[in-house]
Amino acid sequence: MIRKALSADVSRIAEMIVTNYRVNFYRFFHNDAFYFGELNVLDTASEYAEGTEKLLNTYVYDDGVVKGMIEVSGREIVKLYVEPQFQSSGIGAELLSFAVNELHADWLWALEYNERGIAFYKRHGFVLTGEKMIEDEWVPLLKLAIPSQ
Repeated sequence: MIRKALSADVSRIAEMIVTNYRVNFYRFFHNDAFYFGELNVLDTASEYAEGTEKLLNTYVYDDGVVKGMIEVSGREIVKLYVEPQFQSSGIGAELLSFAVNELHADWLWALEYNERGIAFYKRHGFVLTGEKMIEDEWVPLLKLAIPSQ
């Protein structure tokens, strides 16, 4: 059910990213210009166009319908999104397990305000490292990693 993303998946991937950003993050930033202007499916899809590094690093959960995606660069989990209607059904856990076990990904940045997301990663063995960064001059991110064994 998890496979490498194809160019045919790009619009679906973009839909999931845009939808999740709006559903999960708009409430923290209330930035209409970004969430309903700059952030759109067409521009996001172009970032994942055929031959791009983003597409090459992306995998999808596909059971006949693409319901989730994960992007991994090196050992970093860059993005993990599941269509909101399918959240809490184990898809995110499967994608995360795939990234950790098959791709050897072991760290990520999470939005500091995203308590649900941070709790999800903690349930799956990640811990807060204490590292923090500010992205785009105003987005606070916390680093989570799987402890060395």
